[in-house]
Amino acid sequence: METIYDSDRFIVVHMLCNSADDDASEPPQDAAAAVATLRHSFEIVDKQAGTQLYLDGMWSELFQQRIAEWHINVPTQQEVEDTLAGFAGLAQTPLTLH
Repeated sequence: METIYDSDRFIVVHMLCNSADDDASEPPQDAAAAVATLRHSFEIVDKQAGTQLYLDGMWSELFQQRIAEWHINVPTQQEVEDTLAGFAGLAQTPLTLH
């Protein structure tokens, strides 16, 4: 788990874990196979709205594409915030602290 963005309004955490469909009893034989069994997911926390959104599957892939585009054309902070606000608009889960 790695925090990849933190501002006054948003926190974005990137999580990389094993796919749910791989057999944990048999580890991959090489590095390429190990990478192939990993899946990316993201959590976006909107601090102002007090909500969180977990992105997995198709939504995670869409978000990863946006991040890849940002590596090519570096966005302004406002562009990042606008993009995150668009995703955060999907959030229905209230933020709870433990």
